[in-house]
Amino acid sequence: MAETIKKYLNDSFAARWAALVLIALAMFFAYMFVDVMSPLQSLVESARGWDSSVFGTYAASEYILNVCGFLILAGIILDKMGVRFTGILSTSLMVIGAGIKYIGITDWFQAAEFCNWLGSWWTALPGSAKMASLGFMIFGCGCEMAGITVSKAIAKWFEGKEMALAMGLEMAIARLGVFAVLSASPRLADKFGNIEAPILFCVILLLIGLINFIVFSVMDAKLDKQKGIVAGGDSEEEFKVSDLGKIFRSKMFWLVALLCVLYYSAIFPFQRYATNFLEVTLNIPTTEAADLFRWFPILAMILTPFLGAFLDNKGKGATMLMLGAIIMIACHLSFAFLLPAFPSKGLALLLIVVLGVSFSLVPAALWPSVPKIIDPVILGSAYSLIFWIQNVGLCFVPLIIGNALKATGGYVVPMIIFASFGIIAFFMSFLLKVEDKKKGYGLELPNIKK
Repeated sequence: MAETIKKYLNDSFAARWAALVLIALAMFFAYMFVDVMSPLQSLVESARGWDSSVFGTYAASEYILNVCGFLILAGIILDKMGVRFTGILSTSLMVIGAGIKYIGITDWFQAAEFCNWLGSWWTALPGSAKMASLGFMIFGCGCEMAGITVSKAIAKWFEGKEMALAMGLEMAIARLGVFAVLSASPRLADKFGNIEAPILFCVILLLIGLINFIVFSVMDAKLDKQKGIVAGGDSEEEFKVSDLGKIFRSKMFWLVALLCVLYYSAIFPFQRYATNFLEVTLNIPTTEAADLFRWFPILAMILTPFLGAFLDNKGKGATMLMLGAIIMIACHLSFAFLLPAFPSKGLALLLIVVLGVSFSLVPAALWPSVPKIIDPVILGSAYSLIFWIQNVGLCFVPLIIGNALKATGGYVVPMIIFASFGIIAFFMSFLLKVEDKKKGYGLELPNIKK
């Protein structure tokens, strides 16, 4: 008698890709909010009395609570409570934090007595910057929690299927948010004559992202019901906090985590300063500089899904990590020395787009590699610990860059710092490939099981 094969909701092509679109759009809106003030640095500094050091502190604030341990807690919540509870919690935190940041940056808050009181202590940071940083901290908790939740949700819905392609498309959609906000933010500020309008616009989009995750949760509940998984975690096996020791004892985990923090520390903090860097280096207006840099995620957005599909069918993940690090090093050294020597918008655009190639290679290979080295029961905690280590770098690097910029008055030293991170990241990717060859984790093998 022929064996009956049970079909689940995620076996449906339309259902699993609809689920991906819902959660990817939530991250698209989150990425827009992350960089909504990046092209407004000059405007914010003049309108609110900030300087480059204050802007660096504000940029670092997104990661402070995560570094203090929230992300570790987020991973435990994810593994204990599952993607539905954690997803709705994280998107709610993003909306709350975004609202506080919007209040802090408004004209009426600037004139409020509470703002004056905030500015009266630790006077190096104005009251508006303190309030904006508080909101950004809360938003950052939600954003990073959402990031690990989305990664685990995709691993759950695309297990044994097009996982790398799905993760690549999610990253591509999220990065489109960077392009969109770098295009829209300075224009909205110009149209309405203030820095508040683009921030409010992104707060509204985050509300839509929260609704998206609620809809996804209905679908995910149906999938769990089909699989007989009880409310809570997303595995038949029970998560225990003691299981975290398996992560810390994994050499591969530490290699991936260190590669992650080094690589992203040379990308995301650079995004915060890129518009101002192009303004200064090319002597062009803010809107023109933002229009140049907005192309950074575009090639990455286009290439990442194709690289994910390649990874699913052919493999070579560790090799892609090494190549991505090499490209990033070359681009930052060119920003430091080549572009100032030959200030050209064409050259700047070329370097920006090539850096986007690196930004497609590394994430496309990095995130689908984690399920290959970590038990599914503790996968959420593994992602959260990687994100936590990443956040340590993302918290301190903007402070380092802001102070280096203030001390030197130019971008040569900051770009050399970014390039040095890339050199160490390449070394980590090399060790990762060596370890994979010894132990056979399958980082160089395709994801699709035939």
